[in-house]
Amino acid sequence: MPDPKPSAPPGRSGTTRAAILDAARERFAADGYERATIRAIAKDARIDPSMVMRYYGSKEGLFAAAVAVDLKLPDPAALPRHEVGRVLVTHFLSLWERNEVLTALLRVGATNQAGAERLHGIFREQLLPAVRRVCPDPEQAPARAALVAGQLLGLALTRYVLRLPPAVALAREEVVAWLAPTVQRYLTAPAP
Repeated sequence: MPDPKPSAPPGRSGTTRAAILDAARERFAADGYERATIRAIAKDARIDPSMVMRYYGSKEGLFAAAVAVDLKLPDPAALPRHEVGRVLVTHFLSLWERNEVLTALLRVGATNQAGAERLHGIFREQLLPAVRRVCPDPEQAPARAALVAGQLLGLALTRYVLRLPPAVALAREEVVAWLAPTVQRYLTAPAP
């Protein structure tokens, strides 16, 4: 019996997109969002910068396509129920403080449809399932997860993107003390 034909290699379009994304991930990791340029990414991918724009439209679109974010959320069901809000707020503060990719993704998501869609995916695939594990009514999980996201993204926006002086001046413990009870209520309190 003859050997089956080998799979056809991906088309040039797929190969070019993959090369762009690989180069973008490396460049964003090395230089950060602000300093990474389309020209540098194109040079790393050995293509013309116009090809990057053709496939991704803008630096923001490229970033949104290239960035992979794993929130590494703790399993709320494995925590004492009354501690879930505090643990989540503390976890998110740690993420925002050590991961400039998240801050860049928030900036991009606020101004670019591809970035917003990337944030929607993170919400849908990571935060929503975590909230479902502790929510008293599974049908309320999407609304509760949206409220949690609003609190955490609002904090990130004011503290790490806009850098509002009063938000930046709050000690980490103060942020947790203020925000954890609200997040806890969203997660586990009876519906109003």
